[in-house]
Amino acid sequence: MDPPPRRLAAPLLLLLLLLAAASPAARAWKKDEFRNCNQTPFCKRARTRAPHSLDAPLSLAAGSLAVSHDGSISAELSHPSRPRPLVLRLSALPPHALRLQIDEDYSTATPPHRRFHVPDVLLPDLEARTLHFPEPKTAAGVSTVALSSDLDVVVKHDPFELTVRRAGSGDPVLSFNSHGLFDFEPMRESKPEDETWEEHFRSHTDKRPRGPQSITFDVSFYGADFVYGLPEHGSTSLALRPTRGPGVEESEPYRLFNLDVFEYLHESPFGLYGSIPFMIGHGDRASSGFFWLNAAEMQIDVLAPGWDGATAQENGRIDTLWMAEAGVVDAFFFVGSEPKDVIKQYISVTGTPSMPQQFATAYHQCRWNYRDEADVDGVDAGFDEHDIPYDVLWLDIEHTDGKRYFTWDRSAFPNPEEMQRKIADKGRKMVTIVDPHIKRDSSFHLHQEATDKGYYVKDANGNDYDGWCWPGSSSYPDMLNPEIREWWADKFSYENYKGSTPTLYIWNDMNEPSVFNGPEVTMPRDAMHYGDAEHRELHNAYGYYFHMATADGLLKRGEGKDRPFVLSRAFFAGSQRYGAVWTGDNSADWDHLKSSIPMVLTLGLAGLPFSGADVGGFFGNPEPDLLVRWYQVGAFYPFFRGHAHHDTKRREPWLFGERRTVILREAIHMRYSLLPYFYTLFREASVNGIPVMRPLWLEFPDDKETYNNGEAFMVGPSLLAQGIYEEGQKSVSVYLPGKESWYDLRNGSPYKGSVTHKLQVLEDSIPSFQRAGTIVPRKDRFRRSSTQMVNDPYTLVIALNSSGAAEGELYVDDGKSYDYQQGAFIHRRFVFADNKLTSFNIAPDNLGKKFTSDCVIERIIVLGLRSVAKKAIIEPGNQEVEIESGPISLRSGSSPVAPTIRRPYVRIADSWTIRIA
Repeated sequence: MDPPPRRLAAPLLLLLLLLAAASPAARAWKKDEFRNCNQTPFCKRARTRAPHSLDAPLSLAAGSLAVSHDGSISAELSHPSRPRPLVLRLSALPPHALRLQIDEDYSTATPPHRRFHVPDVLLPDLEARTLHFPEPKTAAGVSTVALSSDLDVVVKHDPFELTVRRAGSGDPVLSFNSHGLFDFEPMRESKPEDETWEEHFRSHTDKRPRGPQSITFDVSFYGADFVYGLPEHGSTSLALRPTRGPGVEESEPYRLFNLDVFEYLHESPFGLYGSIPFMIGHGDRASSGFFWLNAAEMQIDVLAPGWDGATAQENGRIDTLWMAEAGVVDAFFFVGSEPKDVIKQYISVTGTPSMPQQFATAYHQCRWNYRDEADVDGVDAGFDEHDIPYDVLWLDIEHTDGKRYFTWDRSAFPNPEEMQRKIADKGRKMVTIVDPHIKRDSSFHLHQEATDKGYYVKDANGNDYDGWCWPGSSSYPDMLNPEIREWWADKFSYENYKGSTPTLYIWNDMNEPSVFNGPEVTMPRDAMHYGDAEHRELHNAYGYYFHMATADGLLKRGEGKDRPFVLSRAFFAGSQRYGAVWTGDNSADWDHLKSSIPMVLTLGLAGLPFSGADVGGFFGNPEPDLLVRWYQVGAFYPFFRGHAHHDTKRREPWLFGERRTVILREAIHMRYSLLPYFYTLFREASVNGIPVMRPLWLEFPDDKETYNNGEAFMVGPSLLAQGIYEEGQKSVSVYLPGKESWYDLRNGSPYKGSVTHKLQVLEDSIPSFQRAGTIVPRKDRFRRSSTQMVNDPYTLVIALNSSGAAEGELYVDDGKSYDYQQGAFIHRRFVFADNKLTSFNIAPDNLGKKFTSDCVIERIIVLGLRSVAKKAIIEPGNQEVEIESGPISLRSGSSPVAPTIRRPYVRIADSWTIRIA
């Protein structure tokens, strides 16, 4: 949408502009509104280059490698045609990571502007963890240096090429520039008279005052059957499909450029709201990863075998081409014995995910918009009347005073504190939206303060950038500046955010940033930021910095004691440290339900375990059967929220008839029963980054049948679910991996592993199973909210494997504070073997604070038990308890199907053994 002429910016025109922006028909995805590769000069140039070209400036040569005092290795990359050489630096990180940095050498000639290095993403102790390289060994133009005990780094000097290989066999794992496509366009001091640096797209002109500065290189993954990652794009395929080469129809590269895409395509390499330039390669012989820290627009090709004209390609090698508009090379190569190792190494660089509060892992109810306090009261009461739990009620932009954030529309919400208190009395919370665009209104204190302090992003002429978004004329805080982030964080104090309370949390939307009249609905690339940075250099990280500042604001509000909850639409590498994300403005159709699984799985692989899709689809009115199937899948999303556009019909879960109300209630009840398991998984994610919702191959890395399965998924190591993605589907094929059996979550029926089962589709559930050899903790008493379940007893579901054994974990803390960081938590491992269930403490000792709980275990269900014993003995105490046949769940009409130890009442905080007599 183009900006209106200034002289026409009257209230009526403003209203028409915003109505058009809000209209689904006007803002639906339109191909010609966004640039493709051929319309993006740096991408078009890079894609036309042939592999192994000797033409300048591609054929860079590396000088001798020298070990620096800090243990890193440095070298010079040069070519006679370049105005200045490049500087290369290699760093080793434990246990198997290599960092490659390449920038221009500013010591010989200094251009007017230096290249942008993305700040505040990598962990601050990264340099301190760098290992010391030994002296390289050089022979015949090739240098070799040990990366670890089993990996070497090999540098070919002319032309420059880098390979990470196995030390013993010499087998390559990852390589950089093995096809000679590395290009690093030099920054120039001035524009030659015969060149045009400006770029045009539709009615917009990018002056590009610093000229071309793109970077291109190829990366190869060896021993890989597939590659994964690069969120965010819509796809029903978990693996990244080839985008160029034999057998590939004309296709775009995977684009990483944060955009506000209205009703996005469910199947497209086109970039969406967030960007993480991280790719994982996996096969039965190797797992590896590659991460490029660069916040400029990026395009990545996955190249089909034979793309380079070769008649044969090494078995299990996947070539990729990485192209970025600006920035530097700051890249990481990760090698692991299994894919979890690769994820852990990526997390060791970008940070572990934040530990959410307990309430945030439960069900959220949202709509654009709940109209007023009476509407909020009615929705809240509706959940209680229909015996459906929920934890969070959300308010979209209409709750504000004229789209001025940190304010309330006092005609609709005259008593916001009292409204929040009434919700909180039931253990529930509220969320309000706070977007980055600030209404340009001299009477709005936030705008006036930002203007006076010079805190806005500037346009190419040095003026406060003025773009259009929901409030109309808007400006955007320069979140790259730490001072401005600190200022923004202060706005969440109770003093500054009038009407907020301790149970109010925050939603960051439109933070790509979205600009309705900007090129591709975003900020112009030649806008200027703190430190002389162009917007093109940091675009993909703008939402990350906004998310960071908001989370810091809630942390300050709670005096460092209350874990923040902030949902963000835009994201970048490192966003996992600040909260949750979701997949944006999806649609109420079956394809979007299906594509939500690969999208959420990919986010988890890229370090963002707390994510989900809008249940039911944001746009459109879901048919009742689609809504049911979406809730049944959504109950397994890490972030579980129902949300809808204001043009849709109301869709609270009791509005679709009595029968469907029962089914939707059951889906939400299932999520609440599994909250102890989910919370335990979030604890694991906060320690090592392993996602909550996982591809099957993450748990079964040697099983090729799982490698491109994007319809079924694991929740942790123990549960597997398969969605129903077609209307009227009567049967579904479900592949259950591994050699052990699986047990139906509904009735405990066993199914063989390593087999594809054709199952009848049931209306009231989707196929879901517990893996033999696991123990899953549950809570089966349903309350109004998760907060009201805190003191309820637990159920353990033990699924025995062929050896009659199983194990699982339970993590419990206060669910809200940071006391767990000082040891205030319970962490137990349950092990069943030789007809005995034992609870072990696995929490470290002497961390300082303690946490205890009087919660007990009231039921222990044992699936696959061969014994017909009627008694069990609890030690210590030699207490005898009964074993009876009981149901798997407490849902109405459930039949007794499994041996159940009833009322053992052992405390979760204690060590004990229960022996089946």
